[in-house]
Amino acid sequence: MRFGIDLGGTKIEILAIGERGETLLRYRTPTPRENYLDVVGAIVDLVRESEAKLDQSASVGVAIPGSISRKTGLVKNANSTCLIGHPLDKDLSAALGREVRVENDANCFALSEASDGAAAGRDIVFGIIVGTGIGGGICVGGRVLAGVHGIAGEWGHNPLPAPRGRQEIENARRCYCGRHGCIESWCSGPALVSLYEARTGHALPVPDIVEAARRGEGPAMAEMEAYYDRMARSIATIVGILDPDVIVLGGGLSNIEELYAELPPRVERYAFTPEGPTAIVKNLHGDSSGVRGAAWLWREDEVALGLPK
Repeated sequence: MRFGIDLGGTKIEILAIGERGETLLRYRTPTPRENYLDVVGAIVDLVRESEAKLDQSASVGVAIPGSISRKTGLVKNANSTCLIGHPLDKDLSAALGREVRVENDANCFALSEASDGAAAGRDIVFGIIVGTGIGGGICVGGRVLAGVHGIAGEWGHNPLPAPRGRQEIENARRCYCGRHGCIESWCSGPALVSLYEARTGHALPVPDIVEAARRGEGPAMAEMEAYYDRMARSIATIVGILDPDVIVLGGGLSNIEELYAELPPRVERYAFTPEGPTAIVKNLHGDSSGVRGAAWLWREDEVALGLPK
């Protein structure tokens, strides 16, 4: 049995899965907002209570909105700021008496979809989370490729490729990371809302912009056309470097069904001589992908290593 834990800004979710990936238990609790030790305690309590309910011990994997620094062993780049600067994996391991694996939530998303989701059985998988921000994760041969600095797949903070037109060239948008012109600042949900408002003077949520484009409203159609083009240019850089078997989209904007028809031919046009369009598919597990991927951090032949000592 494996436990996956998704540590989010507002909730902590635990999922127990069996040998074939079947759900045995699922539970959510609010995330303590300020105190790091309270977060550790909440995770430990979830594991112990779940093991008591199921009368069985499990390996533990945790998805976090950040990563563990390979240099310091401490959490970095987390939007749950109380985690930053702490050895979360080591503290959880000490409290639970077993090794606990902690990985970036985008990497867990990619691993989930590569393990038993929309990319099951594929060798090289790139997972994209596009919503409030833009993240990415890479799986090769069923394993997360994290990189020497733990930032592999973080394509959202690369510059928007091949900027065009006065807007993109002269008005590079400021990103929360402090840089200008990041892919996230052009292609995230808030960016799409902001760009539509700048074009029309009216603020609409993303689903309403998409619906307006479907009805043939000119400004919405123009903004969505620009959005598809920017996303395609950005994804083409991934294809040129990684050439994945499949790209899986997750996050709120992955629900825009037009993406799956619009992006592949555009990416093929921008990428370096691919022999056909790159497969771009919608996730299978939706909001469950992070917590499922955390559970799959332990492979079948490793589960015994992650049980209590």
